[in-house]
Amino acid sequence: MAIQNVGNLQSILNNYNAKDWSKSAEMESFSELGGSSSVGGSLTLDQPSNTKSFSELLASSITEVNGMQQDADKAIQNLVTGKTKNLHETMLAVEKAEIAFKTMNQIRSKVIDAYKEVMRMQI
Repeated sequence: MAIQNVGNLQSILNNYNAKDWSKSAEMESFSELGGSSSVGGSLTLDQPSNTKSFSELLASSITEVNGMQQDADKAIQNLVTGKTKNLHETMLAVEKAEIAFKTMNQIRSKVIDAYKEVMRMQI
């Protein structure tokens, strides 16, 4: 099944409810394990402040990478049309978008490999 664009990703992920076949991977509170409840003095692990499902996290990450790509395209257009003459900021935007895209592709490959491995398991 090929994903045509980022917009279709959320609708595809909504068709698969991961809660039906897997347990939540929430981390136990560090204080329940007998340790201190704060890390570095500012972050507490007692109550997670941002609990997103995997599909929401994936969709927001893809949207963020897409935004970086659009920012890089806009920076290139501004440089070419003469609206800006700062080559360094343009190159930084392009490299930032490229690194984010490569990272997203590596994560995608790892998720696909993990999925294939789970599908090969015998019950």
